[in-house]
Amino acid sequence: MRGLVSMQDQLGKNKAVSLLSGGLDSSTMLGYVLSKGYEVTALSFDYGQRHSRELISAKNIAKYYGVSHKILKLDLRAIGGSALTSDLEVPDVNIESIGKEIPVTYVPARNTILLSIALGLAETTGASKIFIGANDIDYSGYPDCRPEYFDSINETFRLATKVGVEGNPIKVEAPFLRYSKADIIKVAHELKVPLEMTWSCYNGGEKACGRCDSCKLRLKGFMEAGLEDPVEYEHYPDFYVSYLKSRGKRI
Repeated sequence: MRGLVSMQDQLGKNKAVSLLSGGLDSSTMLGYVLSKGYEVTALSFDYGQRHSRELISAKNIAKYYGVSHKILKLDLRAIGGSALTSDLEVPDVNIESIGKEIPVTYVPARNTILLSIALGLAETTGASKIFIGANDIDYSGYPDCRPEYFDSINETFRLATKVGVEGNPIKVEAPFLRYSKADIIKVAHELKVPLEMTWSCYNGGEKACGRCDSCKLRLKGFMEAGLEDPVEYEHYPDFYVSYLKSRGKRI
């Protein structure tokens, strides 16, 4: 009947769950989602990763934006199989090699597990969207960061939920999926996302290591965006040293 809207439409059209790891991509995604007018619940996970440094960043970012923030505890370390959830060493890989094969930092089924929990939260809170900062241009080669994965997970989630069966499925959206890291950094710069508060490094410490996949992809993105990373590093890869020198910086 004209003039009537479903409960999901009433509750969910401006509500969203945004996954927030504390890294560059997810923090920029939170700023992006808020810029679109959504009422956001930020969702982070303490899943047994190598360090808690990124969760500190997630808390600070959520506080900066003044959004509701939930941190759920899981034990993916009990499953293992990744350098991020075990004692395996995080490799120092040449920048040209990143993304050519699935690396040891891949956490088995991580996005599927985390998005499934986000789905439950979204259905409970009446959110119509789940946002994730995944991208498959400048990335480490994870299989759960590809377009076909998100097509599949959305169909599964449509079938898996009461609201989906009723015709109002909760949709997982990855607006940065086809963005390069430089593109994401430019969005962050435009939206004034506090990137100095973010943490992308796979290793915990006072400073980012500058040697892991994540650090190198992040620094490459800043270089290609024509900007400088405000985060401090223990070490800069050669390509970024050359870039800083070209900008008149002393290293």
